Amino acid sequence: MNGVGGGREERGPEPGEEPPAGLLEEFGRGRQRALARAISMVEDETPGFEALLDAVHERVGRARRIGITGPPGAGKSTLTKELARSYRQEGLRVGVIAVDPTSPFSGGALLGDRVRMTELASDRGLFIRSMASRGSLGGLATSTREAADLMDAFGLERVLLETVGVGQSELEIARTADTTAVVLVPESGDGIQAMKAGLNEIADLFVVNKADRPGADRLRKELEIMQRIRGGRDEEIDWEVPVLQTVASEAEGVGELLERLDAHFGRLRESGALEARRTDVRVEQARSVLLRRLERAADSQWEERRDEIRRRLASGEASPYAVAAEMEAAFRREMAAGGDPARS
Repeated sequence: MNGVGGGREERGPEPGEEPPAGLLEEFGRGRQRALARAISMVEDETPGFEALLDAVHERVGRARRIGITGPPGAGKSTLTKELARSYRQEGLRVGVIAVDPTSPFSGGALLGDRVRMTELASDRGLFIRSMASRGSLGGLATSTREAADLMDAFGLERVLLETVGVGQSELEIARTADTTAVVLVPESGDGIQAMKAGLNEIADLFVVNKADRPGADRLRKELEIMQRIRGGRDEEIDWEVPVLQTVASEAEGVGELLERLDAHFGRLRESGALEARRTDVRVEQARSVLLRRLERAADSQWEERRDEIRRRLASGEASPYAVAAEMEAAFRREMAAGGDPARS
């Protein structure tokens, strides 16, 4: 992603929105407390968080991002833990973002999961962060990408993005990864559900986890058939989507999964598709940030005029459509006059 930042127009932070004093310095020194604080700023949209992201953007682009997604109960957290452990054994620094309010990373899982995560959490080369939906998935994909950017800029070499389910926001998060593994289990007809949820469209690898259970071989065959029917091949990088089997709780099959993850990333890099795809992600991210800023500006104007709007609507003086049109026109006039409504 460095190519996206190269040659960009430089600008200073907006007035009153500079990053907190000392945070960038601590961040650059590799202090995990600074990374945690920076991610909290992104989650809470604390004033100055976009200036912070802009300041570290030139360092983004070195980490490999791996998406781990699939239905609840597929064992994604356990598989993520084993991948993190394996990368740490290779000497790589790892970041984990668990998009799940009930994830073991956030302390919402069973005691056994908490104990296992504690074992990894003491490793200074591993940074784990849970990002909860807080009842709204609207901007979760954007904030998750930005948290991954911070981990990347911090110097972590692998960033694992684990999502709890297969909703639209979760799929958007997975699409931001360089490689996405879709994790399924033998029960509940996951093969059919994968087709319905559109998981086939984002999967670079399928993983049948809990493969020691009955039905694992049947699911693997279903997925392979589904791939043949729907065209499970990425012609751009000459990649046929594999279907792997793991028992994450016993670390079985994790070695092969690591090899396939490496192979896919290698194909991306060799074909030139890696930079193209990362640029596409950045383009979409810029659009999402713009929409977020405009939404904040619109909300600010709305709050200022709420009482007036309520009076006009209650009296029948105007319709909701007329009110919206008026506010849009005022918004456009302010922008044409050289103002910046997003700073409201």
